[in-house]
Amino acid sequence: MNKSGLLARAKQHRVFGALLPEQQTALTDRMECHVHPAGSEIARGDELREYLRWLLEGEVDLLDKDGDTVVSLRPGDCFGLRLGLGVGATSAVARAQAQTATVPAAFANELRDASAAMRYFLPPAHNGVPAAARDKSTVGLATGAPSAAGGGGDTAELNLMTSPVRALVKRAPITLPPETPIVEAARLMSEQRVSSVLITQDEKLWGVMTDRDLRNRVVAAGLDIQQPVSAIATQAPMTIDMAKPAFDALLLMARHNIHHVPVLDGERVAGMITATDLTERQSTSAVHLASEIYKKTSVEGLQTAAAKIGRLQQSLASAEASAYSTGHIVTAMTDAITVRLLQLGEEKLGKAPIPYVWVAAGSQARSEQTAKSDQDNCMVLDDSYDEARHGEYFKALSQFVCDGLDACGYVYCPGDMMAMTDTWRQPRRKWAEYFSRWTGSPDPKSLMLTCVFFDLRAIHGDAALLDGLRREVLDQTKGNSIFLAYMVGNAMQHQPPLGMFKGISTIRSGEHKGTIDLKHTGVVPVVDLARVYALAGGHEAVNTTDRLTSAAAGGAITEERSRDLRDALEFLAYTRIQHQARQIASGDKPDNYLNPDEVSNFERSQLKDAFHVVQSLQNVLGQRYQAGRF
Repeated sequence: MNKSGLLARAKQHRVFGALLPEQQTALTDRMECHVHPAGSEIARGDELREYLRWLLEGEVDLLDKDGDTVVSLRPGDCFGLRLGLGVGATSAVARAQAQTATVPAAFANELRDASAAMRYFLPPAHNGVPAAARDKSTVGLATGAPSAAGGGGDTAELNLMTSPVRALVKRAPITLPPETPIVEAARLMSEQRVSSVLITQDEKLWGVMTDRDLRNRVVAAGLDIQQPVSAIATQAPMTIDMAKPAFDALLLMARHNIHHVPVLDGERVAGMITATDLTERQSTSAVHLASEIYKKTSVEGLQTAAAKIGRLQQSLASAEASAYSTGHIVTAMTDAITVRLLQLGEEKLGKAPIPYVWVAAGSQARSEQTAKSDQDNCMVLDDSYDEARHGEYFKALSQFVCDGLDACGYVYCPGDMMAMTDTWRQPRRKWAEYFSRWTGSPDPKSLMLTCVFFDLRAIHGDAALLDGLRREVLDQTKGNSIFLAYMVGNAMQHQPPLGMFKGISTIRSGEHKGTIDLKHTGVVPVVDLARVYALAGGHEAVNTTDRLTSAAAGGAITEERSRDLRDALEFLAYTRIQHQARQIASGDKPDNYLNPDEVSNFERSQLKDAFHVVQSLQNVLGQRYQAGRF
C-alpha cells in the first residue's frame, strides 16, 4: 500500500484518526507495509515489543507459549509494543494472508508521549510499578475500548474480555463414571484437592458433583456414602466452550449463582473453572455480589446488596472496562435482584398457579444498564390464564417485585410500563394482539410502545412463552416499509446535541443548563437506529452493539458504518459511565448530564465526532425510508 493510501486509512482509524494531521503524516511516513502468507509467523518474543503493528488486511492470531490462540485480531486492530502480553501472548501468526503496517517502538513511544490520543488508547512501556506487576497489564487492543494499562486501576475486567476460557483451565479434567460410589468420589476430590468432579458417560459430560453436594445432599441428609454419585450430582449442568471469552464465564456465574462451570472443547470435556479461578484475576466482585444477592431473605437485605452496585460500577470505571462489558455486568446484578424478588414473592404467596415469564424491557433487556436506571418490565402469562382464578395472585406477585425493585433503587417507570400495571401483565395471546395492533397502526403511542416492548429479555420463568412471540413480531416488521418509515421518524426525535455550525450544543436553560444529556441525546439515538435495523432485517439480537453487528452481516448497513456506530456508542456510553463514577465517588447521585468543561479537549473532540457519526447515519436512514411514509 502506498503512503497516500496508508494516510487515508489512518485518517479513518479509531486511534490514528484522532491524531493531528501532521502527526498522522509523520506516523505513516515511518510505517512500512508487509505481506504475511497464511500460517506464517509475524513476530515472536521480544520482537512483539520492537514494533507497533497495524493490521490492514487479513486475520492474525496472538498465540501463547503452548501455541494456543489467546486473541484473534481483525483489520484495524493494533498489536506489538506491550499489547497482548497481559494474556500470555508470545507470538503473532497470520491465520489468513495478512498485510500489516509497522512503525518502530521508539517512534511509536515518542508519538504516544506527544499525543493525548495515543496515550489514551495505547499502554505506556512503564507506569512506575515493578516489572513483575507491569507484565500483568491488560491486552489493550486499540479498537475502541480504552486500555487500562497506566490508568492506575484494576485491569481485571478487560483481561476477562480478551482472555479465552481456556486460559483459566489449569489442569486436565478430573472425571468419574455415574456409578462411582460417593465415598470414592469424595476420596478422589480430597487427594486431588479439588472442589468438584465431572461425571462423564461414553466420553460425554453427564453431570457435575461439588463439595456443596457432599455437604447438603449426603452429610446433611444422612445419605449412604456407598450410593452412586449419580444420586447427588447435578445432571446436564450449564457449560461454556473453551474458546469463549472468560467474561462470558463471569456472566454465567453471576446470572445463575453458580461457582463451578464445566469447560467443553466441542463435545469433549476439557476441564472445569471455578469462582476461585476468577478470583485470581481479581474479577469476582460481580460473582460474589450476585451470590450475596441470592442469599438475602428479605427486601431490606436486597437493599443492602443493591447499594453495592454503584461501587461495582465505580470499580469497573476505575479499571477502564468497556461500556459493553460494564453494561452486561451491572445488568447481571439487576437480573439477580429481580430473580431473588420473584423467589421471595413465591415463598410468600405460594407457587404460581400457571406458567409465566417475567420479562425485562428497555436497558435491562439490552444489558446496557448503569447505576442510574429505572425499571421497565412486564409479565407474559400462559394462555390458560383466567382472571377470576389467577388474577389476584399475579397482581400481588408483580406488585411485590416492582415495589422491591423501587426499594432497591430501580425507581418506578414514569410511564407505568411495569408488570404491576394490569395492561402489561397479560396472557401470551394478548401480547400477540398488542404487537399486531402496534405494527399495523403506527400512531405515535404505538411507536413508543414498540420501542419499549420490542426490547425484551426473559429473566425468570418459562422463557418459551417469549421466544415465539418475538419471532412473530419480526415477521410482521421485516419489509414493512410504512411501519419502518414511521419508526425512523420516531427515532429522529432524539437528535445529537450539535449546533448550527456542528459544535456541541448544551442545554440552554433549567436545572441542567450548560450540560449535555448523554443518555437521551447520546446513547438513545444509537439505540433507536439499531432497533430499526433489527426490525427491518428480522434480527433477534437485543443488545444494541449486537444488533449493529447483525445489521452489517445482513447487508442493511456497511461494515464500516456499523463499526463507526459501534465505536460511537462505546465512547458515548463509556463517557457516561465515567461521569457517573465520578459522581458516585463524590457522594453525589449519578445522572446523565455532563458539563463538557469537565472533560479534556481530546474527549470533547471525540464526543463531537461521535455525535457527527450518529447524525450522519440518522440522515441516511431517514432518506432511505422517507418515501415509504407518504
